[in-house]
Amino acid sequence: MPQQARRQYYGEYTQPKVIRAVPQYTRPRKIVPKKTNRNQRIVSIIFMVLLGFFVLPSAFQRVTMSFFYGSRYPEVKTDYYRLRFPTSDYLSNHWAFGERSLRGAKIKKPEMTPLHENRRLAGLENNLRTLMAQYPSIHPAIYAIDFDTGNYVDINGNELFPAASIIKLPVLIHLFRSIEMGQFSIYDSIKLADYYKGEGSGRLQFKAENSGYTIDELARMMITESDNSATNMLVAKLGSMNDVNHGIKEWGLGKTYMQTWLPDLGGTNKTTARDIAVILYNVDNPRFLSVSSRESIFDYMGHVENNRLIAAGLGEGADFLHKTGDIGTMLGDAGIVFTPNGKKYILVILARRPYNSTAGKEFIVKASEMIYKNIVNGER
Repeated sequence: MPQQARRQYYGEYTQPKVIRAVPQYTRPRKIVPKKTNRNQRIVSIIFMVLLGFFVLPSAFQRVTMSFFYGSRYPEVKTDYYRLRFPTSDYLSNHWAFGERSLRGAKIKKPEMTPLHENRRLAGLENNLRTLMAQYPSIHPAIYAIDFDTGNYVDINGNELFPAASIIKLPVLIHLFRSIEMGQFSIYDSIKLADYYKGEGSGRLQFKAENSGYTIDELARMMITESDNSATNMLVAKLGSMNDVNHGIKEWGLGKTYMQTWLPDLGGTNKTTARDIAVILYNVDNPRFLSVSSRESIFDYMGHVENNRLIAAGLGEGADFLHKTGDIGTMLGDAGIVFTPNGKKYILVILARRPYNSTAGKEFIVKASEMIYKNIVNGER
């Protein structure tokens, strides 16, 4: 196509004209301060005058002067601790010298010595599991350890079980630890009140209100007769169930706790076979309990009236210091065995069972007999 025709057809192309922006100078805006409102100024002056004439002198007389010359009203006391820490009454986890405070978590060395375990008795454990298979309705926890060799048996030892009356063992230990700290004496007397009385085991529930008993008498009834009322009285003397639980945690036991006054028929107080074994192991620990405390504790545990469980499976001439527990759905026994040939071992057996089933008792007796023969005869 000829160039002229092409131009007429497409039109003449012309390059767009570029207009460059030229910056313009603008003068800065002058900031004019706002005029102060006359009424605001008058109100501010009046407020300052009132503050100076009335508030400051009163504060000086009542607060400042009291620091130098004492309060004009000495009968009125100011609790400066409550002013500094207003939430301490309801947000606290520590009590010392009559004051509550909130402390952070600390890693503290346990007060109890851990179990010195050596070799696991696998052969004995297999025999016990064969026995368990013969009692399918029974779910047990078994822990045993030889003091001399450290050889041990552990079947469900860390599993949580209802403690029943075996919870009275840590109560007893905490009681004597408190006596050693000088909080009270074993000869102190406590009066029986109706709200201490607990049904179930023990004769104290039938005694007259306001009758007095020494701590020694109550501790003996708590262990030998498994008296629930005596236990409640001693727990109250210790401060509360919280104080018992605090002691248990200080010892280094992570699973045992008490949360219900006795009788605990619902099984809400909990423990494990291993925790109870640690407690029994430390009764003979002179760094944890004094010799006099240990002798009193062993005296109580040596006169327990119920000898139909672990004791029934021991050989002739064996001694057993222990504490039993029974709430219908759980049957248990825990203590220290002294054999005629000088052997000494801890044995704890806890057994869940159908309500009041005699199979629980039969299993505990047979398991005790099997463990006794193994340790005495040195069987593997």
